[in-house]
Amino acid sequence: MVKKIDKKITAYKVRTRDEPQEPAPESEVVQMHETVLRPERLMGTTYKLKTPEHVSEHSLFITINDIILNEGTVHETRRPFEIFINSKSLEHYQWIVALTRIISAVFRKGGDVTFLVEELRSVFDPKGGYWNKGKYVPSLIAEIGNVIEAHLTEIGMIKPVGLDEHQQQFLAKKQAELQGAAEPEVQESHEQGASGFPASAGLCYKCHTKALVQRDGCLTCLNCGDSKCG
Repeated sequence: MVKKIDKKITAYKVRTRDEPQEPAPESEVVQMHETVLRPERLMGTTYKLKTPEHVSEHSLFITINDIILNEGTVHETRRPFEIFINSKSLEHYQWIVALTRIISAVFRKGGDVTFLVEELRSVFDPKGGYWNKGKYVPSLIAEIGNVIEAHLTEIGMIKPVGLDEHQQQFLAKKQAELQGAAEPEVQESHEQGASGFPASAGLCYKCHTKALVQRDGCLTCLNCGDSKCG
């Protein structure tokens, strides 16, 4: 930021890099807004999205570029500025271009852009969703929402929601009971799948992970801890 000096300089002080900086007045703090100009260089992260062949024959590469606001001050923040989605498949080209332009415009608008995650994840494919790494994905659009959520979590805009100590102990107990089952037929039906949860587990409609098992007459999710018994 360039600041014009319109008064006579009466004194000055040389400040070292290690010296703590004084907070800038709120009026001088730059917030994300559509008038913020794109710098010549942005920090970007690219994510590879591999889907089943019936959804997309080729992988999608999602690149999100971030801008650093108020760099070098106590108000320094990293915000998403634009998104690009590339694929060899031309089948999805039209809506991919439209989607990237809209999402990029929302990023540059500023404010709380985390709502995009739920909006995209609520889109369902009328042809049916698919499984990816043990998690049910209702559509390709929803999976793009998952990628954006992972990125916003990484840069600190979304706080990761973890299990509390009580829930962790509860899940550890349930998993231990499952692994310690003595009956051969139970052992066979609970062989772990690729996701690390029993192959016979059902779909949890809270976290969309195939980790729902029946224990002690109660359906319990081994991934998020959701239980039908409260």
